[in-house]
Amino acid sequence: MNRFLYSLIIWLSIPFALIKILVKDTHNSLWKVKLKNQLGIVKEIKGQVIWIHCVSVGEFNASKPLVDALLSQYPKHKIVISTTTMTGSVAVKNHYKDNVIHCFFPFDSQLIIKSFLNKINPKICILMETEIWPNLIYSLNKKKIPAALINARLSQKSFEKYQKFSPKLVNESLNRISIICSQNSFTSDRFISLGVNKEIIFTTGSLKFDINDPIDQSTINSLKNIVGDRSVAVFASTRDGEEKLIIESYLKLKNTIDSLLLIVPRHPERFEEVFKIAKARGLNVKRKSIGERCSQDTDILIGDSMGEMMAYYSISDIAFIGGSLTENGSQNMLEAASLSKPIIFGPSVYNFEEISKQLLDNDASIQVASADELMKTISELILSDSRREKLGVNARKIFEDNKGAVNNVLDAITPYIKS
Repeated sequence: MNRFLYSLIIWLSIPFALIKILVKDTHNSLWKVKLKNQLGIVKEIKGQVIWIHCVSVGEFNASKPLVDALLSQYPKHKIVISTTTMTGSVAVKNHYKDNVIHCFFPFDSQLIIKSFLNKINPKICILMETEIWPNLIYSLNKKKIPAALINARLSQKSFEKYQKFSPKLVNESLNRISIICSQNSFTSDRFISLGVNKEIIFTTGSLKFDINDPIDQSTINSLKNIVGDRSVAVFASTRDGEEKLIIESYLKLKNTIDSLLLIVPRHPERFEEVFKIAKARGLNVKRKSIGERCSQDTDILIGDSMGEMMAYYSISDIAFIGGSLTENGSQNMLEAASLSKPIIFGPSVYNFEEISKQLLDNDASIQVASADELMKTISELILSDSRREKLGVNARKIFEDNKGAVNNVLDAITPYIKS
């Protein structure tokens, strides 16, 4: 695929994307802002601008150490953070208030991108993790605005897809980027294999190791009051199809699991769906948002709130990382590791291959092949305080040993900000 064909596909997809906004997002007060921003309509921003793009909450959370450092080092610059999702927007505004400017990411059409760039005129554009947008990168290059791909990751699955379907387009786009800061050597090697100039690739580590968000104590106290003195196994950021696997396996081994299951779906629009799935199987289910205390007979508590994952981890005895039983490549394991929690994940971890390998190699996690094995492992861990403690201590050590990526990234991008 070349950029002309890609641009044509983008143009053809825009009407459908607009219809999706009108159908799915009009209940949210931000929908008109999102619509305008995605069409390149934004307020003009004067002064020195550093633009950071994060697709959603996960990428935004990873960017926080870098955003904090940029706010400190460049107090006269304006930090613009764009997201694609509504939940990302809420996360940015709740965390930084008026200290940064939020907007929604525009459609990757050259005409729309041109309008967007003319309004915000960034000194540098920082793209988080996997955000490779050919027309944006082309337009930045044309305007001589440096582009940096930060906390970059490229799974084997994505690497093979790029090689098969769009090697020329990806190669051209990546070689127009000024600097690529990879999370790990696997990613750096794959970029080189795609034909990227090795002179622009730096292995700086993962910013996720530098996240140090304070946890709201009142939220923790509220959760403790809800779960009571029950032991808790949290199923964090579960994906579509995963909850059914978990619930069916729980039903098989229910009599051996002396623990409350705290299920936190990845996407808020699925909170009600997951609640109904559990109820339909005859289980005793409660919702965190109701605030009702769990009894000894409560099987499942649905964590139906946003931005409270660290609090959920805090009150849990065991952490299962969602997206790893289904083919979603897993969610972030490091939040649980930072709190010394024993970590379990399934077979699909391609989004966190190096981190998962480190955890496994250092007896800091357990990988299971199925939901049945997951439940069996939970039942065993609940009975062994010493095993849970050892896994948690080892996980925390991995987390501490890998800190420092934010300083590496700052060293790499500073010349482009000051130029």
